[in-house]
Amino acid sequence: MEKILILDFGGQYNQLIARRVREQHVYAEIKPYSRITVEEIKNTGYAGIIFTGGPNSVYDEMSPHYDPAVLDLGIPVLGICYGDQLMAYMAGGCVESAENSSEYGKTAFKAEESPLFTDVPEESVCWMSHTDFVRRLPSGFKGIAHTDKCPYAAMCDEERKLYGVQFHPEVTHTEFGKQILRNFLFLVCGCRADWKMEDFIRKSVGDYREKLKGKRVFLALSGGVDSSVAAVLLHEAIGENLVCVFVDHGLLRKNEGNFVEQTFRERFGMKLIRVNAQERFLGKLSGVTEPERKRKIIGEEFIRVFEDEAKKLGKVEVLAQGTIYPDVIESGKGDSAVIKSHHNVGGLPDVIMFDEIVEPLRDLFKDEVREVGERLGIPHELVWRQPFPGPGLAVRVLGEITKEKLEIIREADAVFREEIAKAHLEQKVSQYFAVLTDSKTVGVMGDARTYGYTVALRAVSTDDFMTAEWSRLPFDVLERASSRITNEIRGVSRVVYDITSKPPATVEWE
Repeated sequence: MEKILILDFGGQYNQLIARRVREQHVYAEIKPYSRITVEEIKNTGYAGIIFTGGPNSVYDEMSPHYDPAVLDLGIPVLGICYGDQLMAYMAGGCVESAENSSEYGKTAFKAEESPLFTDVPEESVCWMSHTDFVRRLPSGFKGIAHTDKCPYAAMCDEERKLYGVQFHPEVTHTEFGKQILRNFLFLVCGCRADWKMEDFIRKSVGDYREKLKGKRVFLALSGGVDSSVAAVLLHEAIGENLVCVFVDHGLLRKNEGNFVEQTFRERFGMKLIRVNAQERFLGKLSGVTEPERKRKIIGEEFIRVFEDEAKKLGKVEVLAQGTIYPDVIESGKGDSAVIKSHHNVGGLPDVIMFDEIVEPLRDLFKDEVREVGERLGIPHELVWRQPFPGPGLAVRVLGEITKEKLEIIREADAVFREEIAKAHLEQKVSQYFAVLTDSKTVGVMGDARTYGYTVALRAVSTDDFMTAEWSRLPFDVLERASSRITNEIRGVSRVVYDITSKPPATVEWE
């Protein structure tokens, strides 16, 4: 299988680059620049390399640098933003501060004839974000695009198949960004688009059938998309050796516990243990208000519950989880900063009784997981369920968690989801839910003063969950949801709508 190496220099869109490559059915893997050598790159046989963006200046001695020999391997390279500047710097060009010539946001650029710009208009819009720029090109390079402020918005050494762009082709704001990446993959690297989800499934099932042969595996089943797909994938591989443990921690959505149990026990015939641990989790969370502590407590308690159940069955060697790629990145694995701990990544205690952990989906993005689910025959309504975090409603109830607050948020969330469904917007919005804030406000009902909670409604649109735009829901849908929540749910006096995108916010509130 052909592979593209995404050489990571710490930029915010690095995972998005990989996602865009995979959209073209070309496998991409991300490696931090500090964890792979030129020799390893050479021996792996990559079809192409992409240098990512990053927040540093290449002329700073403390900034991420790489061995210039990578440019002489005969492997095509595309540098993006910092990666473009790094390529110029390594090849002997000059990179300087842009001073008054820095560019941010949508910027018009003009492209010249080049394999990189095949089927791209001479003039189009790209997304710029830079304070430095290439002042002088290296020997053998030529400029192939420019803006009003940036003389070398793109450059290339066609003989060595080295290309650099100052802008970000991976973001949707670059009009022909996907075409530019496609040109690099197929016209420059000569890729064949040979990576398909059916291949991933076949290889994964075969690998886990061999790797887990004779071992008993516990899987943390939440009923969400990720753990559900992981469960069915592993069930294909090891059958009855998979035991799904569904922990009802009291932090689930309305009627969710029974739905999960019926689906996997009756429809798929899996071994399923349901653990009703509501009081146990609420006791541990009593008085806790800090979001990271909530996540850590829930992650710890999940493992302890699994261990308790495993002890009842005897020796269980393996813990399986539905971890996906964005979980890993946001939890600060590799060289990334910690945004929030996920209970199935950063929330695990240091010592657990299982010999190993398997995460069959940890290299996939959410839409790839859904595709795998559909190919495995999981019902459409389950594959396309709303994403739900492992800590459940604990991260949608701000402040201390109580039974009263949980009942309020369950009902509010159910109302909001019902109104979205009535408006036939389920698949037009990527994720939508209600949040119970820790703020109370004055209201009036029937000429009487009330003092109730504020509920926030959240809806976002995204194709990768690494970035997301707040959804422009119709006002009448929001109005009906607000009216029903304040009228039907005791203890709520106000409803607001969150119009913050990711970044700067995350999708969840905590």
